[in-house]
Amino acid sequence: MGTAAASLSEPAVLAHTKRRLFADDERTYAVADTQFATERWLEDQPVATEIREVLAPFNHVRVGSGYPDLVGVGRLESDLLSVERLGEEPPLVVVEAKGYASGGVDTRRGIVQAHDRLHEANAAYLAAPAPAITEADRTLARELNVGVLGVDADGEVTPLEVPRLVGNRTTTEANAIRFQASAQGVTDQSFSLNHPKNYLGYPLAAYADGDTTDLLSRYSVVSAVESARRGAAFLGLVEDGPQERLTPLGQEVVRFALARCGSVEAALEEFADWYRSPKRFVDLAPAWGRLARRVVFAYPATELIVTELQTMHDDWIDEPTLVDLLEHLHELHPTFAVELFLRGDEAVRRRVLRSDGGLRRSELEDGTIYHAPTVFQLKAMCYHTGILTDRGAEPHRLEPTEDVWALREPL
Repeated sequence: MGTAAASLSEPAVLAHTKRRLFADDERTYAVADTQFATERWLEDQPVATEIREVLAPFNHVRVGSGYPDLVGVGRLESDLLSVERLGEEPPLVVVEAKGYASGGVDTRRGIVQAHDRLHEANAAYLAAPAPAITEADRTLARELNVGVLGVDADGEVTPLEVPRLVGNRTTTEANAIRFQASAQGVTDQSFSLNHPKNYLGYPLAAYADGDTTDLLSRYSVVSAVESARRGAAFLGLVEDGPQERLTPLGQEVVRFALARCGSVEAALEEFADWYRSPKRFVDLAPAWGRLARRVVFAYPATELIVTELQTMHDDWIDEPTLVDLLEHLHELHPTFAVELFLRGDEAVRRRVLRSDGGLRRSELEDGTIYHAPTVFQLKAMCYHTGILTDRGAEPHRLEPTEDVWALREPL
C-alpha cells in the first residue's frame, strides 16, 4: 500500500490507521464507513483491493453528530492515549481521515468533525498525511481533545497529539460496535451449535468435579467441546480468561440443576435422554427448556429481535420473512441490523450496502449473504426455547423470501 507522500489518498490513510489502532484480537472490532467500499475514490484515484480488505467490514454508523470514517472498540496502545484506560470496557474510538485531493488536505475540518463525535465516543482522532499537519492543527486538536495521527508514505502512523479518554457511553446504534467487540458479540465463530442444551451443559460440567471435556463426553452432552465453551461464553454463562469462571448467570444454571436433581452429575445424566432428539426442547424437557429460554433471551440480540417482531405483529405483519425483518430492523437500528445479519466480508457488505448505508433489496434475496450464527444457530435456539415458530437454516439452503421469523406467542 505504500505510495508517495503527496498521493496518500483518504482510503489509504484510513487503512494504515486502522492497522495501527486496532490489533487483530477477539476483543477488537472496527468498521469503516460504507463510502470506502468502492473501487474508485474520486475519479482519478482507484482503491486497491488490499486497501478495501484492510478497511472491511463496512457499515454506516452514526456517532454523535455524524458518521465517522472509522468506528471501533479495542484496547489502544499506551502511546496513543494520555490516560491508559477508562474502566473495564475498552474504549469506543472514532477516526476522521483526510488525504490528498485536488484542494489539498482539509485537516482543520477533520479535527472539528472528530470533536463532534465525542458526544458518544471515548476518544476521537484525525488521521492525515504527516506533512500536511501544521502546528496550528495540533494546537486546535489539543484544545478540543482530539488526537492527531500523522501517516507517512510507507504506512507508519505516528501519534502527534494524544487525547484524554472521556466517559461517554453510547446510547444509540453505535452500541452495535461495542456488542460485536465484546464477549457477547456475534462473530464468525460465536455459535456453531444450534441446540441450547449444548450450552447449558457446559457450566454444569465446568462446575462438577473432574475434567470438563471428559464429563461432557461421558454424559453425551456434546462432543464439540470447544464450540460449546465458546457458545456458553457468548451467552454469558462463563467468562473467558486464564482461569475460566462461571458468570452469575452460569451459577444460576448450576443452582437450578442442584435444586432439580440434587447434583450436577445427576443433572448431566438427563442430557443423555435428549441426545439427537429432533423434538422442540421446551416440549421435550419443559423445565430445562424454560431455563434455556431465560438464558437465550438474556442475549442482547434476542431481545432486539423479539421486540421488533412484536412491533411488526402489532402492525399486522404476523409472519414476516427474513427480508421483511431485516428491512424493518434496518429502518430502526441500521447498524445492529447489518452487524447481526450480514456477513462481515468486504464483498458481501459492498454488494448489499449502498455508499449511504442503505440496503439494496434485491441482494437480500440471496441466502449466502447472511451470517450463519444468526440465521441458523441463534434462530434454531429461539425455536427450541419456544420463542420463534420456525427453525433456522444454513445460508446455502436459505430462501430469505420464504424464511419465516414469527413469535410463537405474540402479545
